[in-house]
Amino acid sequence: MPADRAALGAFLRSRRDRLTPAQAGIAAFPGPRRVPGLRKEELAVLAGLSPDHYSRLEQGRQHTVTDEVVHALSRALQLDEVERAHLRDLAAPSSRRRWSGPEAAQRPDPGMLRLMGVLDHVPVLLLGRRSQVLARNALLTAVLGAQVEPGSSFARWLFLDPDARVRIVNWADFAAAAVGALRYEVGRHPEDRRLAELVTELRRADADVAQWWEDQRVTFRTSLTKHVAHPSAGPLTFGIESVVGPHDPEQRLVVYTVEPDSPTARVLPVVAAWTSAVQESSRPGGASG
Repeated sequence: MPADRAALGAFLRSRRDRLTPAQAGIAAFPGPRRVPGLRKEELAVLAGLSPDHYSRLEQGRQHTVTDEVVHALSRALQLDEVERAHLRDLAAPSSRRRWSGPEAAQRPDPGMLRLMGVLDHVPVLLLGRRSQVLARNALLTAVLGAQVEPGSSFARWLFLDPDARVRIVNWADFAAAAVGALRYEVGRHPEDRRLAELVTELRRADADVAQWWEDQRVTFRTSLTKHVAHPSAGPLTFGIESVVGPHDPEQRLVVYTVEPDSPTARVLPVVAAWTSAVQESSRPGGASG
């Protein structure tokens, strides 16, 4: 079975398993049930497909999937907007999704860099494909306590550096969303070998990644609350928001927002000043002692 069609079948099965007949608004078909959610036949009826047609889709034997079928399945499975987009990506023929020619090096978008300069009072991170760090400000390094340098993989730091689980209090919430974002990217770029190798590496190295990968969750630009345990500033709370630029949809600016007059908002300038002082003292001719 082609890899892209196997991924399509796995995603359909996972969404079918999570939806019961009652939730779908239909009476359960008679007979013993061997699945936690909808049967194939029940989903086929909901989507207006023949049972044989749907079975071919889930088994990876249906090479052509029309937009009408994708829409019908999205409606029947009650998919959200991100899941609908992911299903469209999985249903597209590989020939239409394959990258052509050598891949150009990722370079940070100048507009995004200018925006980062305006936001230097909060931690900011610019990510590209495969969670590659394209740019970050000094305050992000100070808050996370990690040297996530441009060119490095933020996902590798998040899952492979033990300090990440200590520094991020609600690590599991944040990490599960990161896995969902990787799955969404794999759906968009199934021929990206480096992305596939990254996912394989993380699944082998971390049991949590392996578990979250199997649940087929997809995320994109998810707003999350991140709780950080800072060794000097104490507990910090951020609202994580992502912005995609108009010129390169593969780049997203991750901004650590703070509530006005919150404890984090009051202590963050102190962290920024301390970070600036450390940077100044480390430069040649800077203060010492």
